Amino acid sequence: MRRTRRSALLAAGLVTALAAGPLAAPAFATPAPAPSAAPSSVTFAGTTAGPDAEALSAAIAGLPDHDATAALLRVGGDGTWRGTAGVRDIRTGARALENARFRAGSVTKVVTAAIVLQLAAEGRIDLDGTVQQYLPGLLTEDFEPITVRQLLNYTSGLRPGASLGDTVEDGYPHRFETLTPRQVVASSVAERPAYEPGTRQDYGNIHYTVLGMLVEKVTGDSYAHQAAVRIFRPLGMRDSSFPAGADPRIHGPHNRGYDWIGGKLVDVTDWNMTDRFAAGDLISTTADLERLLVGLFRGRVVPEPQLREMFTLPDVPGARYGAGLERFELNGKVIWGKTGSRPGYATVIAATPDLSRTLVYSVDSTDAKGDGQAVAERFAYPAFNR
Repeated sequence: MRRTRRSALLAAGLVTALAAGPLAAPAFATPAPAPSAAPSSVTFAGTTAGPDAEALSAAIAGLPDHDATAALLRVGGDGTWRGTAGVRDIRTGARALENARFRAGSVTKVVTAAIVLQLAAEGRIDLDGTVQQYLPGLLTEDFEPITVRQLLNYTSGLRPGASLGDTVEDGYPHRFETLTPRQVVASSVAERPAYEPGTRQDYGNIHYTVLGMLVEKVTGDSYAHQAAVRIFRPLGMRDSSFPAGADPRIHGPHNRGYDWIGGKLVDVTDWNMTDRFAAGDLISTTADLERLLVGLFRGRVVPEPQLREMFTLPDVPGARYGAGLERFELNGKVIWGKTGSRPGYATVIAATPDLSRTLVYSVDSTDAKGDGQAVAERFAYPAFNR
């Protein structure tokens, strides 16, 4: 009873904050209905070695709250667990959609890495070939040769490049403006490299922005179409796509995304993502991302030996990333996966190498571009705690 009352109060508080925020629609004349504290759906089929259903149910209980308005979780491997909780839209209090589409952020990099490695398997790209070779004129003479492999594992030395805001609050006034990938790269290469290629690992979008340009140059096709024909269609990812140009909308069923800006909860669902391109532009669902994760780990997406690149850390201090994937250790388990965040949405795909445990989630986090640790501890850790 105490949790239900607290959730109702939090939901009412969120609605009040949203009504006071800078939205196009008028403030509420009457309060929106408070959603139930109970998850809208949970299914479990497991064994004694399966996921901790109690901990997972506790993670999504009570939504919406201050930190998230909805959560969609899929846990698989030895036993399965599915959970959906929260609201689709704070204004109406409608329950969150299990099949909702969302912005997957940097999970896009896994798709990009897979395309590049497929092209390498076909002999169309040499991982030891250079940016200067494939994209002549892109880099100035200040740059030493940068290999495709160094782009894949974030050791290129390229600087981040231009953005329309380093935080959600900074970017919100510019959310309908366009910053093209070429503009981002041009601003990056206008500065001297941050370090000698291959000597340091600095995670960032710029590496994969250049890889997207490389894919288009080598194939003579758009990056989005290559993703569709090489990844989405073969894996049956029917609800995955990229925005058409500067279109700021998520088409199809989706849960609204929100972020705290200036002390008010603001709807940040509609946002022009042109600058993210092959580094973070993907729109998908948890079911589709589970297909990607399982297909990838089973070798159905990238053939050997190229697949090993995704699970190989470069020989530099503190390396955590292979080609597209990050290595984690949790509760004695080695886990490979990828996080992603865009305003209003935090996403994770992760699995043990043998697929005995898999996790995909999308959380409508109200601080999705924050450090992400609290979201991971709440929603990801329970999937791997036994």
